[in-house]
Amino acid sequence: MNNSKLKLMILTALIAALSVIGSFIKVPGIITTAALDSAPAFMSVAFLPPIYSGLAGGLGHLATAYSSGFPFGPLHILIAIEMFIIVSLFNVLHKKGFTILKWIFLIVANGILSPLPFYFIISPAFYFSALPSLLVATVINVIIVLIIMPILVKILNNGKVKHI
Repeated sequence: MNNSKLKLMILTALIAALSVIGSFIKVPGIITTAALDSAPAFMSVAFLPPIYSGLAGGLGHLATAYSSGFPFGPLHILIAIEMFIIVSLFNVLHKKGFTILKWIFLIVANGILSPLPFYFIISPAFYFSALPSLLVATVINVIIVLIIMPILVKILNNGKVKHI
């Protein structure tokens, strides 16, 4: 294993660990497990490639499911896959310089579209009950990242650390 790949794996594990910490900060909801587990994965787009930040996002969701007492059943696997896709695409938009579009995508994809399969799998009532807390949690995660990411980028650039 080369040194570069090892660094990527270590940084991904660290981001996933931060997501675990965020998973304990819950956003109250009627029937959801929304938490602040996504912010570390969203921030990781500043220094990780898309696949690795997506992986950290998926692992972050699994940590939230576990800390909320839900089993790792197919529904939470589905959500983890969705998080992988959303964070990976957010990373691509970030790297391509889509300053405003990336945030709109993130809020719409994570806060509105990601629970959409449950409209069909469980019920429309479940979807509409879950939507408010998921949207609020997404916005809180995004606000955290909007505040911290410019500082993180400045630190990385001053330390001459570019994308890994």
